[in-house]
Amino acid sequence: QVQLVESGGGLVQAGGSLRLSCAASGRTFSRYAMGWFRQAPGKEREFVAAVSRSGGTTNYADSVKGRFTISRDNAKNTVNLQMISLKPEDTAIYYCAAADLMFGRVAASEYAYWGQGTQVTVSS
Repeated sequence: QVQLVESGGGLVQAGGSLRLSCAASGRTFSRYAMGWFRQAPGKEREFVAAVSRSGGTTNYADSVKGRFTISRDNAKNTVNLQMISLKPEDTAIYYCAAADLMFGRVAASEYAYWGQGTQVTVSS
């Protein structure tokens, strides 16, 4: 089992940057593919980015490609989401999630463990 705690959210102007971090407990962090999802008010939770167990494979939602970068540090049990060129439509609660898989998946149902979320607000 793994517990996840996100941090790094906040208020930023359009065009700005934020870096989200997710700290995982447990000694088996490297067995999990990790993902970031987000949920805006009145909308369903949507996939943002995922990284494989090793960190060597990543995938992104089309809406964030070229602007967001996911990375992980298995020695530190952390996964990060670097976000640049933020847009008002990026405003949402961002969640970190873990899946007992080699590669990250797009479907939220593939992820067994979730953090509590961190709010990102982008003002225009």
